[in-house]
Amino acid sequence: MPANATLYIKGDRDVEVTKPDVTLGDILIMECSDKTIPQKIKPIRIIKFKKPGQQRCVVSVLKIIACIHEKYPGIEIQNMGEADIIVTYEDQNTPPLAWHILKTVFVVAVTFCGAAFSIMAFNNDVDVTKLFGQIYELFTGQETSGFTILEIAYSVGITVGILIFFNHFGKKRFTVDPTPMEIQMRLYENDIQSTLVEDAARKGEELDVGTMGAADPSGSHRS
Repeated sequence: MPANATLYIKGDRDVEVTKPDVTLGDILIMECSDKTIPQKIKPIRIIKFKKPGQQRCVVSVLKIIACIHEKYPGIEIQNMGEADIIVTYEDQNTPPLAWHILKTVFVVAVTFCGAAFSIMAFNNDVDVTKLFGQIYELFTGQETSGFTILEIAYSVGITVGILIFFNHFGKKRFTVDPTPMEIQMRLYENDIQSTLVEDAARKGEELDVGTMGAADPSGSHRS
């Protein structure tokens, strides 16, 4: 291996794996002028999960660099990704299709009922019915029957406003911008990832230089 070779590595903040033996090739993207170097480094094991079920381990990029240098001390490494990588291991036991359908129906029903209740509660608080009745009587001089052009336009306006706000209908997206729901989900994911990294560092559970980590105390970084 050339002594002056430079290996560029990039890892995402959160990586999901489906096998207990996690190698550098599972969590990193690598690039080097010598194409044989990434092929030699990818099989290096960094974590071994010993228990079944979902588990997480936070790995410092310094630990990754130390593992590479242990086997190839002459290589220069440039990190182009995250400083800490959250590795999530979960057995791929796919539940039945009926379970997915049941969960989808439950979420849709809860969302629909919650949204309907919120809209009705708002209309009741501001007394929209009375307001529309006063407006209708002001312009027409007649008492409202409770089902006029105002109520129809209001209902259609709410529907159109919701579609425009959420920026999609089914699989149809109106613009290329991410939807508000997608933005909130990404912010939520970022908060979760930051919390996991900080908790692991505070508890001393991060797999870092000088520590063995919680995933494999019997030598987690060598294949």
